[in-house]
Amino acid sequence: MKKMNQDINQSNNKIELDQNIKNMNASIVRFDQPFEMIASLVDLLTQSFVVHTIYIIDNSPIKEPRFQLLPIQYITNDRNIGFGRAHNIAIKKSIDCNIKYHVIVNPDISFDSRILSKIVNFMEMNKTVGALMPKVFYPNGSLQYICKLLPTPIDLLAKRFLPKNWANRRLNRFQLKDSGYNNTMNIPYLSGCFMVLQTDALKHVGLFDERFFLYPEDIDLSRRIHEHYETMFYPEVSVIHSHEQGSYNNLKLFAIHSINMIRYFNKWGWINDKKRKQINQQVLEQIYFINHNKL
Repeated sequence: MKKMNQDINQSNNKIELDQNIKNMNASIVRFDQPFEMIASLVDLLTQSFVVHTIYIIDNSPIKEPRFQLLPIQYITNDRNIGFGRAHNIAIKKSIDCNIKYHVIVNPDISFDSRILSKIVNFMEMNKTVGALMPKVFYPNGSLQYICKLLPTPIDLLAKRFLPKNWANRRLNRFQLKDSGYNNTMNIPYLSGCFMVLQTDALKHVGLFDERFFLYPEDIDLSRRIHEHYETMFYPEVSVIHSHEQGSYNNLKLFAIHSINMIRYFNKWGWINDKKRKQINQQVLEQIYFINHNKL
């Protein structure tokens, strides 16, 4: 716990408290998470200077009437419509209301409420940033390696099915571990657990692809934004994510993950994806340049 606090304080210690116009909306998609978990997250979001409206889109079979008592807009669906499609409901409202930024937040996220002002300040000074992800830690203080190259089928099979030594080398490359995760980087695959989006970029490239029920929708959206804007890993701020990797422990989630990754590769290409190769090579060259300049 001490290590976690030190790491997170180091990445958050320069946050400015300048009050900004409320030019960010937030959305949380719920599927059976307890009220207390999400209420705590809502409290953090409402403490930020920049957040205008918080949306909870509830895909759960059993709704929670207490959400109507919170300072949010509570939207219920009669069935589980999926992660991206649910977030799109809120993102469309942000676009219609001319809100400049929209943050996607998983229910199992916690953070210092001041980081959103820091992120908005950074994006205001860097207009080419279409999406941004902070540094992400597990609750025990260890780093989550969620800056990634665009995946190939082998990258996703390696961890599950290939020999450990070979798989680890492949995984280290895919997760960009050589970068050190301490520098701002333009990365084509950002995790959807906490993603700040510029709504003008979404007007240009589109919202989450609703053909993906769960898992690859963040890869797909990051990639589409990356082709026209910068998609930045911004380690000056951080969040804590209780990431459980459900598809590794649940056969139903594994099946959902597999089906949707098939849809992803059907869309972008399995082997013959020249754009993927070009983008990944540019990222690896960027990291080589960063590491070379450290010497």
